[in-house]
Amino acid sequence: MSRILQTLALLVVLAGGMALPNLVELYTVYEVTVYVVMALLALSLAFIWGKGGIMCLGQASFFGLGAYAYAIAALNFGPGLLAVAIAISVPTLFAAILGYFMFYGRISDIYVGVITLAVSLILMNLVNSTSGPQYRIGAAQLGGFNGITGIPTLAWPNGTPLDPAALFRLSLTLLVGCFAAISLYLRSRAGKVVIAIRENEYRAELLGYNVALSKLVTFSAGGALAGLAGCLFANWGAFVSPTVFALVQSAQIIIWVIVGGRGTLIGPILGCIALQWATTQLGTQQTIQVNLVLGLVLTFFVLVVPAGIAPLLAKCARAVTPSRSRITAKEKQA
Repeated sequence: MSRILQTLALLVVLAGGMALPNLVELYTVYEVTVYVVMALLALSLAFIWGKGGIMCLGQASFFGLGAYAYAIAALNFGPGLLAVAIAISVPTLFAAILGYFMFYGRISDIYVGVITLAVSLILMNLVNSTSGPQYRIGAAQLGGFNGITGIPTLAWPNGTPLDPAALFRLSLTLLVGCFAAISLYLRSRAGKVVIAIRENEYRAELLGYNVALSKLVTFSAGGALAGLAGCLFANWGAFVSPTVFALVQSAQIIIWVIVGGRGTLIGPILGCIALQWATTQLGTQQTIQVNLVLGLVLTFFVLVVPAGIAPLLAKCARAVTPSRSRITAKEKQA
């Protein structure tokens, strides 16, 4: 897709999204908001894994850190920009420290995946063990497995909390903005180095590129995106619990990316929204095991459509739409 078409598509999505709260019921706005928030989380892994080639199996750890950091900061300092900045900074710093030891220690991809998954499980168990009244940070009671409740929602400068429609518009704007920023970054020289490292790390290093630094920046940026998604999630539900670090959460993110198309940015967003909608619909059926269905969907895409939804749709579009070269060839034959 050309830059002009991509820009127009983003503007259309943004404009349509801004009008959505005026066209649907409040419950639908509330439901779609979490789809958008999770799509931002899927985008973070699409950048780290799909574009950077870093196998991160614990993306939920950065998501959970962002959610908990916002909850603690909002309860202590108020639901303003400071709380958002803390929610983004904590997972970014955590990802940078973890990534420094992994990438400068030359740990291979499979072990990076194992380490990130283990870190996510450690964080879940650590937060689970904070159920006593002594476990508090300022005004924020950690609550153990019960989580933190009563999280204040982001507010306008005059102190009025964001309503569901405003939170949806904010989440959609951030998703579109982050998508555009990553797309522009990948077209830059530094972004092309990221792709080169994914394709052949050894060759990129021989050409003089600092592979460890590039992977560290990619990993930290992905952690920041996941932290932002966690911040929005805490705003959406006004509640956060240790389940945000759970293995199921990490597995869902991976499924979204694989189904949507790991090598693309738009694919994981589409896969995330489609699977979340399907999960919601299946959840209303008492006789259907949602996790079993998700497992079958993952197996189908791995075996039958390994490239994912987005590349498949692009291939179908090219097959249906006549290319300029085909039209020229037909004109010459005529």
